[in-house]
Amino acid sequence: MPANLVVGAQWGDEGKAKVIDYLSKDTDIIVRYQGGANAGHTVVVGGKKYVFHLVPSGIIYDNTVCVIGNGVVLDPDYFLQECAELDKSGFKVSEKILISDSCHILLPYHRMIDEARELGSSPERKIGTTKKGIGMCYADKMLRMGLRAGDLLDKEGLKKKLEHILDVKNQELVKYYDLEPVRFDEIYPNLLHFADKMGKNIINTIYYLNSELEKGKRILLEGAQGTGLDIDFGTYPYVTSSNPTTGGALAGSGVNFRHLKDVIGITKAYATRVGEGPFPSEILGEAGDVLRKLGGEYGSTTGRPRRCGWFDVQMIKHSITVNGINSLVLTKIDVLSHYDSIPVVIGYELKGKRLEHFPSQGLEDVKPVFADFKGWKDDISGICDFAKLPPTCQSYINKLQELVGTKIGIVSTGPDREHTIIMK
Repeated sequence: MPANLVVGAQWGDEGKAKVIDYLSKDTDIIVRYQGGANAGHTVVVGGKKYVFHLVPSGIIYDNTVCVIGNGVVLDPDYFLQECAELDKSGFKVSEKILISDSCHILLPYHRMIDEARELGSSPERKIGTTKKGIGMCYADKMLRMGLRAGDLLDKEGLKKKLEHILDVKNQELVKYYDLEPVRFDEIYPNLLHFADKMGKNIINTIYYLNSELEKGKRILLEGAQGTGLDIDFGTYPYVTSSNPTTGGALAGSGVNFRHLKDVIGITKAYATRVGEGPFPSEILGEAGDVLRKLGGEYGSTTGRPRRCGWFDVQMIKHSITVNGINSLVLTKIDVLSHYDSIPVVIGYELKGKRLEHFPSQGLEDVKPVFADFKGWKDDISGICDFAKLPPTCQSYINKLQELVGTKIGIVSTGPDREHTIIMK
């Protein structure tokens, strides 16, 4: 049986969680393959809102097993806190979640260094991180200075590894950042507590996932952030510290690429991004505030206001190319019902010359080329049939599909899982 992938086609916050929730009813295993507690996925079921950070949103379904893949950086304190909150809502997380033994563990000094670096940066060099230590944990992974979930299952081995790591990290904290050292006798017991609570859930998920696929199980790969924030393919350096794209899904889960069938790209009917970095279609001033309020564009994790812009064809075509997207989901189309006219970025110009593709450098210098489309001014919230949408709304969706050169398979007309149009 195949593995399918849901990937963000913009700068994150595209509404992936709702789509994952919708697809989960036909899925056996949901895998989170990258990122950490800096991500927030919101699902609305029957009018009730659930916010997920590390736990895959498919946990809502009784029939699904959820997996934290090897590409995730796991904050044990945050994870246990999230599990406790979900348990209160009736979702027995520990009974249906598995953690990769190769998943890296995020520790307190990662957060301390992340905050110190961000606060110490000059305004033009600030990345706009959530200060949750994600990038620092990924950096230690690449420096081969990290702890992995499997290390927590061996108390004596863990003790030796942690002592060595803290010898190195405390020198960095004190000498470079002028911070207090972290204490072994505070971190070690917390890790043992996590191992006591979740040790039975830590397994070799790479072997597990491929074995389950061979048995006929259906797998859905779920990432955080989006293509514009990919460390390699995004707006570097204003990106996250991992690969939210298709390559990251395979590397972060261990799923054999031969199993991957559909790559489903998620995009809003407009665009948003959080943090610093170039954003060609951005709407500044009061007009941006209006769209932000209409769309409720505030971060699920941080509450930060998102920057808002118009749909960017060039960005989506870049995402389609990088990810191999064969179907798009268009979310928040209902938010645009406010407008008489809807601008769309259909290309870029740089120094008076039209660009043929999304640039790797110099995005902050491009001039967006706009086309305007007629709005519909009717409330379309909750409509579940494409034919019932106003003709101008249908035209807008069809035109976007034509411009990006890839079919739109699903249209979301509201936050609830029932507010969904399946396109023919």
